[in-house]
Amino acid sequence: MTDFPPRATYRLQFNRDFPFAAAEAILPYLDRLGISHVYASPITAAVSGSPHGYDVIDPTRINPELGGEAGFRSLVGALRARGMGMVIDIVPNHMGVAGGENAYWNDVLRHGQGSRYARWFDIDWSEPLLLPILGAPLGEVIAAGDLKLVDGALRLYGADGPPLRPDVAVDGDLRTLVEAQHYRPASWRTANDQLNWRRFFTINDLAGLRVEDPEVFEATHALYFRLFEQGMIDGVRVDHIDGLTDPAGYSRTLRARFDAIGGGRRAYIVVEKILAEDEALARDWGLDGTSGYDFMRDVTGVLHAPEGEAPLGDLWESISDRPADFAEEALAARQQLLAWQFASQTDRCVAAFVALARSASASHPAFEAVTPAMLRRAIERLLWVFPVYRSYGLGNHGPASDGALLDRALADSAAFCPPGEAEIARYIVEWLAGRGPGDAALAAEAVRRFQQLSAPIAAKAVEDTAFYRHGVLLSTNDVGFAPEHFALDIAQFHAATAARGRDFPHAMLATATHDHKRGEDVRARLAVLSGVPDLWAERVADWVARSGSHGVDPADRYMLFQTVFGAWPIDADRIKAWQTKALREAKLRSSWEAPDADYESRCAALVDTLLADAAFIADMEAFVERLAPAATANSLVVAVLRNTVPGVPDCYQGSELDDWSLVDPDNRRPVDYAARSALLERDGDPLSKLHLIARLLAARRGSPALFAEGAYRPVEVSGTRAGHVLAFTRTHGAERLECAVVLKAASAQIAAGRATPDADWWGDTTIDFADPVPAANLFVTAPYHIHIAS
Repeated sequence: MTDFPPRATYRLQFNRDFPFAAAEAILPYLDRLGISHVYASPITAAVSGSPHGYDVIDPTRINPELGGEAGFRSLVGALRARGMGMVIDIVPNHMGVAGGENAYWNDVLRHGQGSRYARWFDIDWSEPLLLPILGAPLGEVIAAGDLKLVDGALRLYGADGPPLRPDVAVDGDLRTLVEAQHYRPASWRTANDQLNWRRFFTINDLAGLRVEDPEVFEATHALYFRLFEQGMIDGVRVDHIDGLTDPAGYSRTLRARFDAIGGGRRAYIVVEKILAEDEALARDWGLDGTSGYDFMRDVTGVLHAPEGEAPLGDLWESISDRPADFAEEALAARQQLLAWQFASQTDRCVAAFVALARSASASHPAFEAVTPAMLRRAIERLLWVFPVYRSYGLGNHGPASDGALLDRALADSAAFCPPGEAEIARYIVEWLAGRGPGDAALAAEAVRRFQQLSAPIAAKAVEDTAFYRHGVLLSTNDVGFAPEHFALDIAQFHAATAARGRDFPHAMLATATHDHKRGEDVRARLAVLSGVPDLWAERVADWVARSGSHGVDPADRYMLFQTVFGAWPIDADRIKAWQTKALREAKLRSSWEAPDADYESRCAALVDTLLADAAFIADMEAFVERLAPAATANSLVVAVLRNTVPGVPDCYQGSELDDWSLVDPDNRRPVDYAARSALLERDGDPLSKLHLIARLLAARRGSPALFAEGAYRPVEVSGTRAGHVLAFTRTHGAERLECAVVLKAASAQIAAGRATPDADWWGDTTIDFADPVPAANLFVTAPYHIHIAS
């Protein structure tokens, strides 16, 4: 068995083209790199051909496309032989229900509320279950012959249709037969307005699970508990914890169940949780931390030079005619998506609060004057400004952390409430805080509805909409990031790191993930622009003049320039794939629901023009090369910090070499491990990211207690360039780590033509380690200093 906690994890994306056997083949390389645990994408049975595994169809068995249980056992056996371990990604929030492969969902469709699995899914059974699976209204689909009855079964678009209930004769009129089912097939366009079951965000193929039900919890987690009890896994990463009815109760139950079967072993449990910049993960859930988006935000933010915010914001506004203030962009997106993509969920949330208000009116007559429309307006306005993904109270009580965020939401919503209706928003907040009057069961249901609406609104409106509309600097826009906070100063980074080290010393530290919008080195290169905004503005002006408009909106063209620069060198197909997704997620000039083929083709033509222009290519290559010293320094700094500060460093597959990936599926492309293994065997210079990571992981292997338990203390830096050095120590017993990195020094690095500024640039800057040392003496060949003594 491996020790707790993991020393260093390596995320692998499993699918039919990269099964367990492929992972087993690269274990010698991962071991040589210094990895202690494979961190696996979901391993349970998923929709056939799933590229990611999150569309689980059976959580009770291991995916046969990956090699099944035999293949998994072989992989784990090979890991154990090397003293390595396994952490798996689990998906308690939802299941995949498309394609007719989910036996549990099919049973519900066949038997309705009488199905033994009806309680598994979050369905409102006051009406037939809506199936938004048709390309047109039902009548048109039947008339066109796209829905037929063949040999006693439905055929839809030439494939198997949904199952028929067994107690209804199949020899009648087709429409009558369909309308007699426990479900109602309808156009996919009806989902946003009429869906009567909880889905994952806006994805109709993923149905929400009710893991708050003990029976559902045990059935859907039995495999994980068996694997842990048998020593096959060492822990789990929980996907989308905020989608659950009771994340706190779920987490505590998960910890208790693992503890009960561990035989003294502690399971490693981290959760996918988007934390607002001033939000902390609850310390009483039994967790080891988050899966690392908060660290990714912090380590990227500390690369940004704050003086670049204003000029880059001005440039964006002048080009795009859109606001540089991200809060404006986020508000507009929340308002639009709440009215459009979440109409059905909002209706049901409002209905729950209407019932609650009526129950309260018996003892509080003031509620008699509260109308459904008033409650709707109050709920909407609170959701427009809700500062975090969700609150955590359950209707009759709430954690202390809920108080401040609910007060903030109430205050921020006041400006949007109609005259005289701010009091209605206060009623909602009181119920969310567990203090409002009325029936307790109705309160719990209303609060649940609100909490399971606020989280997807934040995800879809902010990260999957506003992030694609806001182009001040694209390295500020990534999963879990806060573009309204452009840069993080060194003191703030120290404070966040120290807090994580105190409260969650074994939290996962990620800088690239399967969900990221830009690879870690793309962000590192883009961050350089914050230090040289004038150079960037000059290049953009030249590119705009050279390329012309092609009928492309200036904002889209500007974000294209940033993306090409950040990911260079890149081919047209990859850029076009990113561009199509970006345009449709932004929902301004195209969308997934109604793609504008003409506009998208104009954007694609612009890409072709740029990448066929020898002068543009030469200019882009020259500019990338000119900024390369600063970009390289940023990439190395990220690698150093991820592998030295408190927490468990995770390396996303392939990112130990330069990671120029874009949003999925680009960030899930096959990885050339043979090339990486060959490079690792060679001697590396101080500017080799791969060899730097290997050296740091070797240090973690040699001094595990220092990195797992060592105290983190900021080190004072004095002198002219004090703001350009982040320094700290880690100590454990007699062991001591000294670490310092160069930050926000793009102009000096570019002028010097290397990752370290000239010695005279540092002036009197001194780092006050136990033996103070001039910065000029420390940063000679690399933008970092690492020393371990015992």
